[in-house]
Amino acid sequence: MSEVTRARILRVASELGYVPNLQARSLVMQRTRTIGLITGDFSDPGLSRCLAGAEQEARRQGYGLILTSIEPEGSATEYALPAMMERRVDGILLAAPQMEEDSALTHVLDRTLAAVSLYHIAGGPMTMVFADDEQAGYLATRHLLEQGHRVIGALTGIRHQRLTQSRQRGYRRALEESGAETGSDLVEEAGADVAGGLAALPRLLGRRPDVSAVFCQHDLVAVGALTALRTIGKRIPDDCSVVSCDGLDSAAYTTPPLTTVRIPFYEIGAEAMRLLLTMIKTNTVSAKKVLLPVHLIVRDSTRNPTR
Repeated sequence: MSEVTRARILRVASELGYVPNLQARSLVMQRTRTIGLITGDFSDPGLSRCLAGAEQEARRQGYGLILTSIEPEGSATEYALPAMMERRVDGILLAAPQMEEDSALTHVLDRTLAAVSLYHIAGGPMTMVFADDEQAGYLATRHLLEQGHRVIGALTGIRHQRLTQSRQRGYRRALEESGAETGSDLVEEAGADVAGGLAALPRLLGRRPDVSAVFCQHDLVAVGALTALRTIGKRIPDDCSVVSCDGLDSAAYTTPPLTTVRIPFYEIGAEAMRLLLTMIKTNTVSAKKVLLPVHLIVRDSTRNPTR
């Protein structure tokens, strides 16, 4: 078909308000041009950026998404995954941290169906895309060490999550390389939200008042820590420096602006979708691990210790 004829057909279709029948097209092509996306908490700002990257990349390549979420303690194998497979999606993007412990997942997932995960999946090989979280913890802690801090506390994320463990490994590696103290009494679990940081920071300083800097594994935890420090009369960064991970846009507008390690959430989602669509188009199912780089953004919440 010539370009002139094609343009004429498209113009007439537009004038008549014609909309292609995707169901009929899928029967002919044996493709639905639809991706199933199973996710966790939509309110998580980092995850939301991942989803935005994935959706926009899918749309750019002519695919649509079907989204479903699972409860914090839920299992994708109970409802979400079977529902996606029943809808004959061309591939599945897994984006819920609670699926890390779901050992039944790979047994339910059709081995011929393309799938990519933003988190580690137990029980079998799968393509995974995520940030270098160990390096994120390392960069944050090394920055504090280079500022001259020697007693550095850590407010960790949810204990059993691999992301938490990876960032904690980076924190410990930086301390060990410098010969700084690495005691367990310098570590306090805070979760991933503001309330967690608000509650955990006083517990940490109550146990170790000599802490001059705190590494928070999440920006929202750091917001809570900043509030807690001000409440107990600590000046930031003069009395206590704070550094965190995630690199959310809001980190630039805290008081003081927050030093943080930027995690490329949008790029993670987009890259995961690109890999998934490549598998679909080439009729291949691969298993590899893709780590995207992170980088430190220095702001006013960190400084050389004054005492």
